[in-house]
Formats: sequence, C-alpha cells, structure tokens
Amino acid sequence: MIGYVTVGTNDLPRAARFYDAMAAEMGSGRMMEFDSFIAWGTPGGGCGIAATKPFDGNPATVGNGVMAAFEAKDTAQVDRLYKIALDHGGSDEGAPGPRGDGGFYAAYFRDPDGNKLNAFVMG
Repeated sequence: MIGYVTVGTNDLPRAARFYDAMAAEMGSGRMMEFDSFIAWGTPGGGCGIAATKPFDGNPATVGNGVMAAFEAKDTAQVDRLYKIALDHGGSDEGAPGPRGDGGFYAAYFRDPDGNKLNAFVMG
C-alpha cells in the first residue's frame, strides 16, 4: 500500500551517510537522487524511504507521533541496524529487545535530524 516514506532533513549529505548505511545493511541502496532529495529502496520491492530538504524552503522539523519502521529479517539485524543508526549520528529511543508477549522485537532510534525510526521483526 505505501510506496515510500519521506523524512525532512536540514543537511542532506549527513542524512545520506545515515541512510546509505541503513540501506546497505538491508541489501538496498539509492534508487533516486536529486539536489534536494534522495530515495532508498528497491524498485518493485517493498516500501522505500526518502530524505528531502523541505520544498517550501523552511527548516525541516520532526512530526510528533510520526515514525517510520524498517522490517528486519531477524533479531540480529535489528541489533545491527540500531548500532548502525547510533554509529552514524542517530540517537537512542529504546534499545533492541522484545516488546510485549507476541514475539515483536524492536529497537527505536532517531536519525541525525530527529526523525523517529524503528527496526523490528515479528516473532
């Protein structure tokens, strides 16, 4: 249903380093790139993610209550994505671990612009 999610950035080269590392871990890469916009994903694959400088020229801000989630292949990949995020300027929002009783395993973090993200696997 969703083709891609866009997050705002005030520093596209910094966002590119962050999302290049996340995409590489997930076996993906850049699929579209312009001066103010980069999209990562696999054409014909699942949902992608893009980082953009706001079109209106105002600073990018974080959406309160907004989060994009990366579906990992296993708990080890959730752990790696969390580490990659923190190693590339992200910040912790919840260390990797089980959530609830249904086998949901997730890690929560923010990108360098403060956009909330998560990596998860269903049990």
